[in-house]
Amino acid sequence: MSRPRALFSWSSGKDSAWALHTLRQAGEVEVVGLLTTMNAEFDRVAMHAVRRALLEAQAEAAGLPLVTIPLPWPCSNEQYEAAMARGLAEAREGLDFTAVAFGDLFLEDVRAYREQRMEGTGLTPLFPLWGRPTPRLAREMVAGGLRAVLTCVDPRHLPLAFAGRTFDAALLDDLPDAVDPCGERGEFHTFAYAGPMFSRPVERELGEVVERDGFVFADVLCPAASGRMGEWENGGGRGGGESVFDTDGALTREFLLNRGYCCGNGCRNCPYPAQVSSPTSQVPGPESRIPGQNVEGAA
Repeated sequence: MSRPRALFSWSSGKDSAWALHTLRQAGEVEVVGLLTTMNAEFDRVAMHAVRRALLEAQAEAAGLPLVTIPLPWPCSNEQYEAAMARGLAEAREGLDFTAVAFGDLFLEDVRAYREQRMEGTGLTPLFPLWGRPTPRLAREMVAGGLRAVLTCVDPRHLPLAFAGRTFDAALLDDLPDAVDPCGERGEFHTFAYAGPMFSRPVERELGEVVERDGFVFADVLCPAASGRMGEWENGGGRGGGESVFDTDGALTREFLLNRGYCCGNGCRNCPYPAQVSSPTSQVPGPESRIPGQNVEGAA
């Protein structure tokens, strides 16, 4: 009897990577592909800030086809849900799956949101890591050979120096007591580059570390791309041109003016009056309040 076929909702982070490994080890479903939503403005995974080339290298190392869904930036909940519905429908035509797996760990409202979105679609949501104590789970990941780099840090919870560090036993020892060891509340986000879910490590180089819009990002480069300015630095995803960031790493006033409205995120160079806020449609839904700010939702 053939096993159910599942599409994996992939954030590029360690929780997604370990959940994929867990599903494959259990053998109850056949994972047939990876699904990732991308920030269309910069062609990167949201919050994780992972470049497309690295995402594609992960999929190749995992031996799975990659399905990407571009999202506008900023993205309202309505836009997100419409894009996901279209993307899933198109993916089902090619991959013929009946389940979607997620790397969520314990946030009840996030799980409820995913289950609600799956209702009536004929797709079963799967949560292979759900409810596992994160202190033990984090150590299990490291002991099992998973390696990742912290690509985004929330400085309200972690010192800036954690950006760019390797997710390993030493890092777990150094985490403040109030920080979840898996970063499930958004304290940090990662890029997984090695482990039993991959046939080989993903080659990468650590780029610059910058602070933008309240977060600290560590850029991760493909070796072939080193020596070039990245998409975020040269306006990639928009056809190149002048940088959209100033020397301090904040979005420029010119870029924000060209965008035409205030996103409400407290951008340092925001040119709009304090009383002018973004449309209500810009308020993020549950999927935007967790690691990844997208369908993947895994650190």
